[in-house]
Amino acid sequence: MNYRTLGKTGYSISEISLGTWQVGGKWGSTFNNANADKILNTAIDSGINFIDTADVYSEGLSEKAVGRLIKSRSEKIYVASKCGRFITPHTNKNYTAKVLRQYVEDSLTNLGIETLDLIQLHCPPTEVYYRPEIFEEFDKLKDEGKIGALGVSVEKVEEAIKAIEYDNVTTVQIIFNMFRQRPNELFFEQAKKKNIGIIARVPLASGLLSGKYSKKTTFHKDDHRAFNRNGDAFDKGETFSGVDYNLGLETVELLKQHFPDVSLPHLALKWILNHPEISCVIPGASNVEQLVSNISASSINNLTNGDVETIRNIYQEHIKKYVHQYW
Repeated sequence: MNYRTLGKTGYSISEISLGTWQVGGKWGSTFNNANADKILNTAIDSGINFIDTADVYSEGLSEKAVGRLIKSRSEKIYVASKCGRFITPHTNKNYTAKVLRQYVEDSLTNLGIETLDLIQLHCPPTEVYYRPEIFEEFDKLKDEGKIGALGVSVEKVEEAIKAIEYDNVTTVQIIFNMFRQRPNELFFEQAKKKNIGIIARVPLASGLLSGKYSKKTTFHKDDHRAFNRNGDAFDKGETFSGVDYNLGLETVELLKQHFPDVSLPHLALKWILNHPEISCVIPGASNVEQLVSNISASSINNLTNGDVETIRNIYQEHIKKYVHQYW
């Protein structure tokens, strides 16, 4: 495993880390504690030392699984959680310092720890980024020893750029993959200047870039890939990175044709890591086999300039006009 510095937090973290949205079961399925424990322990055994979770993942069960992991291991494990998505309705008006503070307290209870290494605002409405009092509350939480650092998880590049105007924002978690390349423009440039850690989420475009799906693939009715393709439940960009499913399948076939000797998910993860601004990538895993496969992407050969150009051309010709300016 290779390690990179998470911006101005100074944390040295595994370049391939673990996102826990679907840990313990596939999207839409019942949470399986034994499966979650197996995945999390295998991650640590494999050199991962950064775990990203959230209070809303399986209604706190994901955080509790991470808490069990921490108690059972001697290694230093950096834990990042997120807060705010429990707010209903999820509007700017309902974001208050008091509410967010309570969510942090609840996460600490779920995890069974006194200090969260990183707490992140969980894709709040755009208006929240223009409210200094929200960000100031996290300075108080840090002074109280309840958090080590503050970050944000964003939907849009514009939100990321606004967020890093606050000095106490140390990290940005953003969708970045071969189907969502816009962050590698102004945002990466600004983040580098301010030493912001960048956490790449949805690296496989909700599984599209695994290369395993077809027009015959079906998804559980409670899986966001079945019910949120048009943004009916939350931001459309969270599901297949906002790419039309059939268009995504066609573009995946092009990638396979150009890179016949490389596992597509390995290519997708290595492409992200090819960007030095990235601190880590956080693919999820619903089983140990997925986890081990993801980790092995770190050891494949670096992409050539020709590889990078090919991927850029495919994006610009087939995907860009449908996603680039929306997020």
